[in-house]
Amino acid sequence: MKPVTLIGAPTDVGASIRGASMGPDALRVADIAGALARNGLQVTDLGNLNGPGNPWQAPVDGMRHLQEVLTWNEQVFETAYATLAAGHMPLLMGGDHCLAIGSVSAAARHCREQGKRLMVLWLDAHADANTGSTSPTGNIHGMPVACLCGDGPAPLTALSGVTPAVSAQQIRQIGIRSVDAEEKMRLRELGLTVYDMRYIDENGMRQTMEHVLAGIDGNTHLHVSFDVDFLDSQIAPGVGTPVRGGPTYREAHLALEMIEDTGALGSLDVLELNPARDVHNQTAELVVELLESLFGKSTL
Repeated sequence: MKPVTLIGAPTDVGASIRGASMGPDALRVADIAGALARNGLQVTDLGNLNGPGNPWQAPVDGMRHLQEVLTWNEQVFETAYATLAAGHMPLLMGGDHCLAIGSVSAAARHCREQGKRLMVLWLDAHADANTGSTSPTGNIHGMPVACLCGDGPAPLTALSGVTPAVSAQQIRQIGIRSVDAEEKMRLRELGLTVYDMRYIDENGMRQTMEHVLAGIDGNTHLHVSFDVDFLDSQIAPGVGTPVRGGPTYREAHLALEMIEDTGALGSLDVLELNPARDVHNQTAELVVELLESLFGKSTL
């Protein structure tokens, strides 16, 4: 596997709950670099990006902190793109999920230039497909999927150099169980492929992931955007917007092991970890354990 470059983005400007800005350092305390190195990976930690603080202001035209969100995403885009160009795998440590606009846009540009087919796996409790006109809060961490599909402010939708950065057909969402009323209509309009928790309950995680990963070949670049609230809140309390009824400990391990089996992983986000809501850093430690499965750790 390619060398892994850790990129910290300590911000919560896109969220409604403070604390995700501490996520990168919580992962470092849980020894993310050491865990990956023990699995045979070459790991470099670039440290944390520097960006604007959280002004904690009311939404303007349906969006909170647009300029701050843009500045952070520009930095994420530039750093992730340079990492990919150098032949390394960027692992973005957030930070809230608005940062995926920058990281996925970087993967999209890289794939266009390399002639690779990009597929985005969105592991999340939420669909993140709101816009400024549909969001009940104005928080941009609920809008990255819409922005990546071309529905949002031009500076965000055009980060990759083209609009949209990806098509809805390139995104597959897993674990969804919390969708706003107007957002449901937007999901249908976009034509996103969504494997919600009812689908997983009825079909099991193995069959679900077989469907999710169908069609992946040697020319596929997989970008995994892992929102920690994808996990059931009983095992992962350290998130800003917990939702009960998510994948269990074993289901999550299986999903990530099956992604690793494809050999197509090219870039990764770990976002929405919120140590302020955690218990003795247990969620960060769980995430690091799960990432070991994603990077090849097995029982035998």
